[in-house]
Amino acid sequence: MPLGLLLAVGTWRFADSAFDGHTVDSDGMRPTYEQGDIVFTAKIDGSEVRRGDAVFYYLPGRYTDADLVFQRVIGVGGDRVACDGKQVLVNGRPLHEAYVAGGNAVGDGKTYDVLVPEGRLFMMGDNRATSHDSRYFLTDGQSGTIPADAVRERAFDGPAVAIIAVLVLAGGCLLALVGFGCGVAGYVIGLLARRRQPVPVPVEQSRLGG
Repeated sequence: MPLGLLLAVGTWRFADSAFDGHTVDSDGMRPTYEQGDIVFTAKIDGSEVRRGDAVFYYLPGRYTDADLVFQRVIGVGGDRVACDGKQVLVNGRPLHEAYVAGGNAVGDGKTYDVLVPEGRLFMMGDNRATSHDSRYFLTDGQSGTIPADAVRERAFDGPAVAIIAVLVLAGGCLLALVGFGCGVAGYVIGLLARRRQPVPVPVEQSRLGG
């Protein structure tokens, strides 16, 4: 039972501190993530962000203060992100994005050329026609980028890690219940066994009776 409790509580604490999940509330990341989808995430900090990650970030002032924003990292510090109206380029190379909605990587076709400052990220949604992302804040003094430390979580493909955590948690609970049941059963069996033992007759009474 202690082993089961340790396993269950440890898994719960680890999963609670390392993982999370969110329901997608917009169509800005279609078709990769549809509105209403549940996205499993791993909690990270800005130093762990990589180009191409789909992340949740918190940036008060730009969007609703209470909401996490879900977008994709297109450029990291030092990258040059540009659009010539036909394609998106990162460091002079066309960015191949099979995930963008309708194959439209440029949205409204506006052109830009941004050098991403160190410690910042250039963000876009996969649905370029509707996503209100870095392209709409190019004149904010930071070329529309966000600070890397605004990132809170990274989406991961498929619920495999979450399912494993749930299974381990369930296994720990089951092991704890089995241990508890065995303990109760052992106690009851021992109690019944003690009740069935004959009461010893004192030696003096035994001789008198004889």
